[in-house]
Amino acid sequence: MRRNLRVAAYAVVVRDGQFLLARSPGPGGVPEWVLPGGGMEHGEDPYDTVRREVEEETGYRIEVTGLLGVNSTRRTFPARFGRSVDHHGVRLVYEGRITGGELRNEIGGSTDLAAWQPLDAVPDLVRVRMVDIGLRLWRERPAAGRLEAAGSRPLPREMNAD
Repeated sequence: MRRNLRVAAYAVVVRDGQFLLARSPGPGGVPEWVLPGGGMEHGEDPYDTVRREVEEETGYRIEVTGLLGVNSTRRTFPARFGRSVDHHGVRLVYEGRITGGELRNEIGGSTDLAAWQPLDAVPDLVRVRMVDIGLRLWRERPAAGRLEAAGSRPLPREMNAD
């Protein structure tokens, strides 16, 4: 079995009741909203990753105002080309504040649209679960930086998925 570790950093940016999101082509071509952010480059600090990714995907420069939490997942993907993959994803979720730039769409990247969405409209959006996890971390601000489900158990595995 092949092992794979991916570390990524994402931003929750809320301003005047609006939530900054990016849109990505989803499974089957159905677009879905995602948190601005993405994978770390080798040798890059996650703090720098989130600032770079937000600017790439939205056009905005941000100030990181806090670490909201960490989301960790582990899944096994079926064999492709003879070996299955044990994937471990670690996602750092930061809070950010816009300091400059102009809203624009990413060209030639992993997203195709950047937009402010009303916080109360988020439940009706087609989105990845990481959007909900980021919002919960922002709203609840758990002292340990980790979301817990009812009864002080970790979130079920499916809540940790992308």
